[in-house]
Amino acid sequence: MASPLSVARVTGRYIKRALLVCLLLLLAYQLWVFANLLWWKWYNPVETSFMALRLDELREKNPAAELRHQWVPYERISIHLKRAVVATEDDKFVDHHGFDWEGIKVALEKNQRRGRLSAGGSTITQQLAKNLFLSPRRSYLRKIQEAVIAGMMEMLWDKRRILEVYLNVVEWGDGVYGAEAAARHYFGTAAANLNKAQAVRIAVMLPNPRRFEQRYPDYLVTHSRRIQARMHYTRVPD
Repeated sequence: MASPLSVARVTGRYIKRALLVCLLLLLAYQLWVFANLLWWKWYNPVETSFMALRLDELREKNPAAELRHQWVPYERISIHLKRAVVATEDDKFVDHHGFDWEGIKVALEKNQRRGRLSAGGSTITQQLAKNLFLSPRRSYLRKIQEAVIAGMMEMLWDKRRILEVYLNVVEWGDGVYGAEAAARHYFGTAAANLNKAQAVRIAVMLPNPRRFEQRYPDYLVTHSRRIQARMHYTRVPD
C-alpha cells in the first residue's frame, strides 16, 4: 500500500502537469488570436464570434436563416456615421491606446453599487475584440481576455483599421451586421449616403440594436439630439 507521502508526490506531479497543459493551451490560444489579428491587418474577417453565435441561434428556428452583411471599405462609409458612432460609443477613441481608464473606473464603481457585472466601460477597441473572438456572456475572465486582445489590436492595427472593422461587423439589428447592411435595412440606401440624422439614428441603437429595432424610446430621441449637436467636433481617423 502506497504511503501518504508517495500519494502526495504523485498527486503533486499530476497537478503540475495539468497546470502546464493549461498554460500551454492558453499560450496557444493567445498566439492564435495574434495570428488572426495580424492576418486581418490586411485581409477582412469573413465572420466574427458574435456572428457565428447569432447565426446558430437563428438557424435553431429557421435552418435556412442567413445574416445580412456586406463589407464596405472605410472610404465608402459616411463620415456622419463614423462621427456619430465614435461620439456615441467612445469619444476618446483617437486619443487612447485601447482603454478609457476614467470610463473603466466609473464602470467598476457602478458594478460595486449594483453587486454584479453590469457596466463594462468598454472602448470601441474592446468592443471589437469581444465581437471578433469572445461571447456576450459577462464575466471578469472574459473582460481580462478582452483587454489582452484589445492590447494586441492596438499594437498591430492603426485607428482607421480598428474603426473600419468595427463598423463592418457590429450588430445593428436582428441578423443585421455592419454599416452597409444597416443602412440598407433601415433607410434603403448605401452606407456612403447616410446623412447626419440617419447616421445618429442608427448609432444610438448600438447598445441594444435588436431591442431598439422594434421600439425607439423617447430617451433615444433625446440622446440623438445631443449626439447630433456635438458630433461635428468628434475626431475620427482620416
